[in-house]
Amino acid sequence: MQKRITNLPFRGTPEQEEKLRAIIAEHKGQQGAVMPVLQKAQEVYGYLPMEVQAMVAEGLGVSLEEVFGVSTFYSQFSLTPKGQYNISICLGTACYVKGAAALMDKVTEILGIQPEECTEDGKFSLTACRCVGACGLAPVLTVNEDVYGRLTPEEVPGILAKYQ
Repeated sequence: MQKRITNLPFRGTPEQEEKLRAIIAEHKGQQGAVMPVLQKAQEVYGYLPMEVQAMVAEGLGVSLEEVFGVSTFYSQFSLTPKGQYNISICLGTACYVKGAAALMDKVTEILGIQPEECTEDGKFSLTACRCVGACGLAPVLTVNEDVYGRLTPEEVPGILAKYQ
């Protein structure tokens, strides 16, 4: 799955930038610093917008292409912001066979976003994942740490309403 780049404006704070600059300074000059700096940057911001990637590249003295290459290669990194409520739909084999695609369609219809996107108000984001380890409950949808299993598309509006 190709990673999307968000069209939402970057809303970093001076405090976040200060933390990032300290992280970069801690790793400057170290071989292989891009990966650990990006991991910590994602902890600070929740995702890796281009503005953050540019600060990492400049601070470490590496190309933006190298930073972007690492951030798009590894699945642990997100280029899009996560909402207050991150909805994840399992598309692993058991969930897919039991109707996960229909759940995904229903969520995208209700929220007006696609996987790896965030609603403009920052309330919801949507992620497609490969397995949540709850195959016996297939199909499974999670909202942050809350797990919902054995779902039908008709149940999705009621679940989302709990988080409005």
